Amino acid sequence: MQTRSSRRQQPHSTKPWVKWLWLVITVALFSAGAYGLRLYSQAKYAIDSTYSGLKTQKVSTDISNKKPFAALLLGVDTGALGRTYKGNSDTMIVAVVNPQKHTTKLISIPRDTVAQLIGTKSFNMQKINAAYNVGGSDMAINTVSKLVNVPIKYYLTINMGGLEKVVDDVGGVDVNVPFSYYDSHSNNKHFVKGKMHLNGEWALAYARMRHEDPQGDYGRQKRQQQVIKAILKKAVSFSSLSHFTKLLDTVSSNIQTNLTFSDMQSIFLNYRSAAKNVSTGTLQGQSAGVYSSLYDTYLDYQIPSTDAMQKVSDELRAALGLKSETINNENVKENAANSGFSWTSTADQTYTIYNPDL
Repeated sequence: MQTRSSRRQQPHSTKPWVKWLWLVITVALFSAGAYGLRLYSQAKYAIDSTYSGLKTQKVSTDISNKKPFAALLLGVDTGALGRTYKGNSDTMIVAVVNPQKHTTKLISIPRDTVAQLIGTKSFNMQKINAAYNVGGSDMAINTVSKLVNVPIKYYLTINMGGLEKVVDDVGGVDVNVPFSYYDSHSNNKHFVKGKMHLNGEWALAYARMRHEDPQGDYGRQKRQQQVIKAILKKAVSFSSLSHFTKLLDTVSSNIQTNLTFSDMQSIFLNYRSAAKNVSTGTLQGQSAGVYSSLYDTYLDYQIPSTDAMQKVSDELRAALGLKSETINNENVKENAANSGFSWTSTADQTYTIYNPDL
């Protein structure tokens, strides 16, 4: 007679190497999570330290609500070539980002554009790049906003040293050089017509040059827009938020903005598609001499016609999803007072600024 064995089959014991494998995976996941948290905390701390709110405007929630927004990009002539003073904003670009239309509009404002500085105690009309030097980002943003009649709620100021780091952090940028030249202000760097890949040092030189450009400052504005478009193209290719926050951490010592860390995260997560369709333009002005009592001589200015301001205003407002409005600022009044000024002549002209307080 056969009897059943009373011994139950024992489960197979887990092999030692399997236990070690799970241990290694667990440690790796924990380390990656800890590293990610540390990176996030470092970036948040760094970006929070760059925050500087506008004294003349309430905190905007447009970005957190995923709405179209306008920002003023200010490039100041500090942080490079040994410069440490506050400086003027020699680069001024109004950027309109629209997540619904998936578009970004960049309009450059020439640094020599005549404009009334908004926020001074008395009437002050001079080159628009002085607004930042006189009254900081508040005055710059309010002056540009009044000039083109567009509600600008955000700003980002970056010094030229910061631009080098941004370009290097995204792995360099590809640009299409419009003509060959040697840059006498950067140890005769040789730029060759056609496609070039630039690191941070070369991109800075490319964006700053204007003396060798037959279009002068207008040519420089086009090259600056090229560099910005190339940076945006690289930035939106980042596959993870951690890569983006690492970039922000690196350049944080070179920027000042009223964008919060949360705003920047929202831009990365919700506005990236807008950076794939970037259009550019410039507020065109007419060259003229404007008398300066400070220097007792005529200085070179760019005078935008009322039609040119209206055109730019219409473009920016349309990009924001706003209706067109008739431009009405001090420039319009000054243009009307200078009734004999020609908007098409290439001959030397002078332009008179009339102080309404006199």
